[in-house]
Amino acid sequence: MGRLDGKVCVISGAASGIGAETARRFMEEGAGVVGVDLSPDSEGDLALQADVTDGAQVEAMYTRAREEFGRIDVLFNNAGISPDDDASVLDTSLEAWQRVQEVNLKAVFLCCKHGIPHVLDAGGGSVINTASFVALMGAATSQISYTASKGAVLALSRELGVEFARRGVRVNALCPGPVNTPLLQELFAKDPEKAARRLVHLPMGRFAEPREIANGALFLASDESSYVTAQAFLVDGGLTSAYVTPE
Repeated sequence: MGRLDGKVCVISGAASGIGAETARRFMEEGAGVVGVDLSPDSEGDLALQADVTDGAQVEAMYTRAREEFGRIDVLFNNAGISPDDDASVLDTSLEAWQRVQEVNLKAVFLCCKHGIPHVLDAGGGSVINTASFVALMGAATSQISYTASKGAVLALSRELGVEFARRGVRVNALCPGPVNTPLLQELFAKDPEKAARRLVHLPMGRFAEPREIANGALFLASDESSYVTAQAFLVDGGLTSAYVTPE
């Protein structure tokens, strides 16, 4: 028996990184997975191309998932961007600010708005919104729109978790620490000094692997987390609790 046997999960941002790894992990545990991305290469039993900043496309992707599988039990609203032109508030253009807010916040709102009714129809389930450790702490190496968007995702998730608690829908914000992705690997290769500045704050002395974040999402998607809602679920290697790290 898998931990997600019989559950249908819709994952956005499923073509790479945390989303792709979570899609594979959920399928290992018996879930039917609908992977959604701008790219046609999503992981999942059913791959859908959609722009999750477009309400009509979001509504259509859930309708398609429901037609294919008959129900939706889990939403993993994971799509997000972190572009280079999102930096200090002094340097970030309004266009760059808005572009990040569209993908990181508006898309989560739309996925919850159009996805939660399907979860309610299934008798309840789990909604997981990807926020970040930066929703809980500040950084001098600022990405102002990214940080603001993730703080908003955390607040949105908390509110929805409270609103739907008695209707059987749990809503949590998954807050990863820095993850070993191609973006971070490129940072190490291009600027070891900047990379080291980030790594020194991690008690474990390393970045997370995508599968470790996927395992956090798996817990939140499964019935094992049946009494967990409206929470910031940190998978950050102790980063947000650290003042001085081990030598």
